[in-house]
Amino acid sequence: MARTTLTRDEVLDAAASLVKQHGPAALTMRKLAAELGTAVTSIYWHVGNRESLLDALVERTVQDMGAILPVGRNPGDRILSVARILRRELRERPHLIAMVHERGLTDRMFLPAQQALVHEVHAAGLRGARAADAVRAIQFQIIGFVLVERNRERSPAQSPAESELWDPSGAPHDPPLARALARPVDPERLFLLSVRSLVQALLSPGR
Repeated sequence: MARTTLTRDEVLDAAASLVKQHGPAALTMRKLAAELGTAVTSIYWHVGNRESLLDALVERTVQDMGAILPVGRNPGDRILSVARILRRELRERPHLIAMVHERGLTDRMFLPAQQALVHEVHAAGLRGARAADAVRAIQFQIIGFVLVERNRERSPAQSPAESELWDPSGAPHDPPLARALARPVDPERLFLLSVRSLVQALLSPGR
């Protein structure tokens, strides 16, 4: 039996879930109606046609990406918190982020994160071009790291793999390094290490 009550937010939630799992190509009005247990006409009434639905999803994604609340006792910690939030949001919704990019709204989507970073580099005493360079360097580091992560996850199995290429016997000058490079990457640890090191360098008074 079809549902008699439905809200626009419920439609968008279900549509976003389908896109997150299977990509925009899998989003059809019929499939969405089946997911919600309602009639296709009800979907049209709440969000219009499929193109209007996609536009609404893009707008909602832009708004969601703006909900960044830095936490921490000092500017460096708060910048690191922004980086972690941004990485998490980018990783959780790659298909929706791609839709935002295709519609030319990427810069608008990232503006709240930039503004949060500007606030923190100002709090650290940076101004002018130096502050702008710091904001962009941090932003590029976050986005670039996510792109590398996604590429590694999508790439086919490598042969030989790093574990085979970094045999300790092949690096007698530094066996611990070889053993470390042979182990699987810990993306979270590496992300925090790289962003923290970059932020410390950028905020250093002597830079």
